[in-house]
Amino acid sequence: MKRALVIDDEPLARMVVLEYLQDFKDQIEVLQECGDGFEGLKAIQQYQPDLVFLDVQMPKINGFEMLELVEQAPSVIFTTAFDEYAIKAFETHAVDYLLKPFTRDRFHKAVEKFLSQAPVVHPARQTESLLEAASQSPAQHERIVVKTGTKVKIIPVNDVEYLEADDDYVSVHTAEGSFLKNKTMSFFEQTLDPSTFVRVHRSYIIKIQNITRIDPYEKDAHIAILKSGAKIPVSKTGYAKLKQVLGI
Repeated sequence: MKRALVIDDEPLARMVVLEYLQDFKDQIEVLQECGDGFEGLKAIQQYQPDLVFLDVQMPKINGFEMLELVEQAPSVIFTTAFDEYAIKAFETHAVDYLLKPFTRDRFHKAVEKFLSQAPVVHPARQTESLLEAASQSPAQHERIVVKTGTKVKIIPVNDVEYLEADDDYVSVHTAEGSFLKNKTMSFFEQTLDPSTFVRVHRSYIIKIQNITRIDPYEKDAHIAILKSGAKIPVSKTGYAKLKQVLGI
């Protein structure tokens, strides 16, 4: 018996999924239905389901942001009315996606696809690839969602001062403090606005407007002094990037 969650902020949408799932009651058990990403995250951590029916556009945090916070990601079938972006990500990496309103027949095909592939597919790897593809959407570049203990914090990109490599994580530094995100420096280098954020060192990405001055430091190296007083090493390559972006 497979175990599933239904995560959608629309009660009617959840009701439709639950109704259609009655046709699979001998194969899929619904553990809980959730009305937003926070509830969904808690339920995934509690139950470790095999499958999640997930809406993308939800209040507080969206479906992609919720999945980023899950350590052991389940298989995902998206149920969404929002088809203007990430369709390529859905098609390539999700089990399936259902554009609302969807028919019972279309729902059946999605569930049967999951049931047929579940034994051989690695959900965590599949979901990680999905998030990498979805991250290319501009809609995913406006904020960074992190976990601090049991709480979820939303950091607007405008509040980020600099990012620092920290083992398998990236430390996101803000005026409020620093927060760990389970991503790579390369991920942020590719997704953040290159006219605003520059990777000045293999371990650092800084927001250009936070720089107060750049001082020479040893051979071919420099130090960037930020408004906060932080001193960030700038490599020879990073200095060349900075000069190009600053037009100097």
